[in-house]
Amino acid sequence: MSNRKMITAALPYANGPVHIGHLAGVYIPADVYARFQRRLGKDVAFICGSDEHGIPITIRAKKEGVTPQDIVDKYHGIIKKSFSDLGISFDEYSRTTSKKHYETSQDFFKVLYEKGKFTEEISEQYFDEQAGEFLADRYIVGTCPNCGNENAYGDQCEKCGSTLSPSELINPKSMLSGNVPILKETKNWYLPLNEYEDFLNEWIIEGHKDDWKPNVYGQVKSWLNDGLKPRAMTRDLNWGVPVPLPNAEGKVLYVWFDAPIGYISFTKEWAEKNGKDWKDYWQSEDSDLVHFIGKDNIVFHCIIFPAMMKAHGDYIMPKNVPAFEFLNLENDKISTSRNWAVWAHEYVEDFPGQQDVLRYALLSSAPETKDNNFTWKDFQTKNNSELVGIFGNFINRVAVLIHKYYDGVVPQGDINSPELQEISKSAKEISGFLENYEFRNSLTALMNLARFGNQYLQTEEPWKTIKDNPEKAAQSLFVGAQIAVALAQLCEPFMPFSSEKLLNMFNVEKKAWNDIETQPVLIETGHKINEASLLFSKIEDNVIEAQIQKLEDTKQNNKKTNPNANPMKEEITFDDFTKIDLRTATITEAEKVEKADKLLKLTVDTGVDVRTVVSGIAESFTPEEVIGKQVMILLNLAPRKIRGIESQGMLLLTTKPDGKLSFVTPDDSNVENGIEIG
Repeated sequence: MSNRKMITAALPYANGPVHIGHLAGVYIPADVYARFQRRLGKDVAFICGSDEHGIPITIRAKKEGVTPQDIVDKYHGIIKKSFSDLGISFDEYSRTTSKKHYETSQDFFKVLYEKGKFTEEISEQYFDEQAGEFLADRYIVGTCPNCGNENAYGDQCEKCGSTLSPSELINPKSMLSGNVPILKETKNWYLPLNEYEDFLNEWIIEGHKDDWKPNVYGQVKSWLNDGLKPRAMTRDLNWGVPVPLPNAEGKVLYVWFDAPIGYISFTKEWAEKNGKDWKDYWQSEDSDLVHFIGKDNIVFHCIIFPAMMKAHGDYIMPKNVPAFEFLNLENDKISTSRNWAVWAHEYVEDFPGQQDVLRYALLSSAPETKDNNFTWKDFQTKNNSELVGIFGNFINRVAVLIHKYYDGVVPQGDINSPELQEISKSAKEISGFLENYEFRNSLTALMNLARFGNQYLQTEEPWKTIKDNPEKAAQSLFVGAQIAVALAQLCEPFMPFSSEKLLNMFNVEKKAWNDIETQPVLIETGHKINEASLLFSKIEDNVIEAQIQKLEDTKQNNKKTNPNANPMKEEITFDDFTKIDLRTATITEAEKVEKADKLLKLTVDTGVDVRTVVSGIAESFTPEEVIGKQVMILLNLAPRKIRGIESQGMLLLTTKPDGKLSFVTPDDSNVENGIEIG
């Protein structure tokens, strides 16, 4: 096993914040693993950064009416801060718009080009004549040939889940202009993945059948069994890393070509800052490369990126790619478009100082081998019953009792006590699970040590034996102190903020993992500890109910056919409704009200009478535009004076998206005045 660990975490798209699905499926497990490897004394480079190219970025920019750079600047900052706030200990967190990344990815492309690894192919692709650009698959919408969904994208139907190509869509249209696109010839550079099938079969199917996770191994095997095809490594876009070849204007590197190279370019940035040689981590067989990803990225990290590195010739292959499945939220799929998510930055705001609670809850529900589910009630239970009731309770009892009976000084005890063997046993169990990427089992092993400590104290009852058997009381609290400090040391990869508090509480330094496995005494007799403080606090029902209500509000908002619609007003009874007298009417005269820019004085024939109505419509209509207009009027509204004019009734209008007003009118223009509505 190598002493050098090159650990990467999938690059998050900088078109939105990160949510608990990202955290549980990639970033927290990766951080636990990186922290653990550092505690083993390994030479660790833990690398990540924002993926700032690709169609999702440009779609978001167009939707918000800003530039792609504006979008990535905004979300890169939010994402980076969220990771920092939650204790994700990246050695380098960079971005794919950095100068070093452009240089590295372009150099990588040129090496493959000069080695003749690409094929140049001319193909017909959809082109928007009005917009004057080729359309990426996501910029083409049409009817899905499988389910009839009229809003399917050129690469996927989100209704039935089918993978599509733009040519399969019925009635394709451009998202840029709404026009029907034409087919136009264009040249791109392809990597013939089919030429790497033998290598991939030997390296993964034969070489990793016993040590890679079944979900990863199975997906790769399925792709290889179906046969690989050449894949374009360039795109006709105006946002991305420019293709470094002459006569390649308007072409950028395929986002899944440049994004994984980000791992390399970000390592270079880190190495330059820290006096390291980046090649030791990427081009030396003495380095273990491990990719942490979600299951949707398996093909890119296990087929395309390895094929790229093999074509280049200078890079090592990953030792493991422990991909995770998906995390659902309250029994529903997490969806950024539906805002069905718990966002990392919002959690930090809503639960200040409780980062480790989320880390613990997500690790204990980590979707390691199958999709899993997060609920706020389960989150509350894990905090109140496990972190407060088991872990925190044990720590507090030990610290409080040592202060109460021994003035905060660790008492005399037998270092050969058999109970101390539980520490070494637990440390080795946790280590074994983490080396095998079994994070839920490793967390269980940690909590089992806390459970053991609680049971031990409950059996020994030092608060009773201190009177008639002080030697036994001292022994039990000596052992309790060893277990408490072991927990302080061992919980660091999982709950770093709590570990820091505990180390301060017991006034000890962080130790190497091997020391915890082998040393029977972690805190000496006579050692002075600091005052006890609560490690975790109970989360009350009203706090959880507020989070559940936030999701319920999201669910109700998603039901809106018009997301801009205001909420329904207070409910009325049928009797209330019958009091309303709505009639058809016609405006016969109109004039501006003096010194009032928004008001028109209208003469209205209601069929019942002819009356005056003052209405705030002057910014949307001229007097000439409304004369002769058939309208609807609330007839029995009590009169009121506006600018000295008695207004008798109210006309029905609505506001259009551009802010202009529009009359609510009868469909039939021949309806007589005075006809009742309702």
